[in-house]
Amino acid sequence: MSEKVDVEEHSMTARVLAEIWGTFVLVLGLIGAAIFAAGFHEDTNGVGILGVALAVGIAVLAAAYSVGRISGAHFNPAVSVGLAFAKRMPWKDVPAYVLAQVVGGLLATTLIYLIATDGPLGFLLMSTEAGFASNGYGEGSPGGFGLTAVILAEVFFTALLVWVVLGTTHKLAVVGFAPLAIGLTLTLIHIVTIPISNTSVNPARSLATAVYGGAFPMSQLWVFIVAPLAGAALAGLTYRVMLNRKGD
Repeated sequence: MSEKVDVEEHSMTARVLAEIWGTFVLVLGLIGAAIFAAGFHEDTNGVGILGVALAVGIAVLAAAYSVGRISGAHFNPAVSVGLAFAKRMPWKDVPAYVLAQVVGGLLATTLIYLIATDGPLGFLLMSTEAGFASNGYGEGSPGGFGLTAVILAEVFFTALLVWVVLGTTHKLAVVGFAPLAIGLTLTLIHIVTIPISNTSVNPARSLATAVYGGAFPMSQLWVFIVAPLAGAALAGLTYRVMLNRKGD
């Protein structure tokens, strides 16, 4: 994500297509693991929280190394907004990136939904009634965490993600390792926060699942747009002070 490259050498069309693809891969890996492999809804030997967390880290690695050189590999509106606040991305490019990320996420959950329609008897109904791996608080939280806890987790852990993105893609950082560091950070974030909010830190991911999760996840979606964007703004605005870097 946000690999250290000169994206300006690529057209906006190429960058948008790269963001669609990368977000599609990220959401497909994360939500596909949650829906098909985690074993949340029945007594099976599923991959559980650790498996889902590893899935998102691996998906980010694959997507970032494949198209990061084109778009910078944001795959997340919060990352794009955080980079803009840090003056590492022009604000004029943010709307196109965010739209591409939303489209990529929706394409991924649509594919997962279509696969689930031909699953075992009752599988699709079970998945949608469980919220289709949507984010939530209160009754929507896997661990029953309240609104305040979820907001704090989403703000801080999104800020952590954006801080790592900014640090690992700095011009003085070691070249080629940003996707690895960011993928591992996302894995850590998911291990910690899946029980709290089912982990958003990415508004495009939250919208993509809420669309198929039903009215209840949609009613709580605002939290997973506002909180990650607030965390991104916090990281972007404090980046230079925190890392004491000049001349970015």
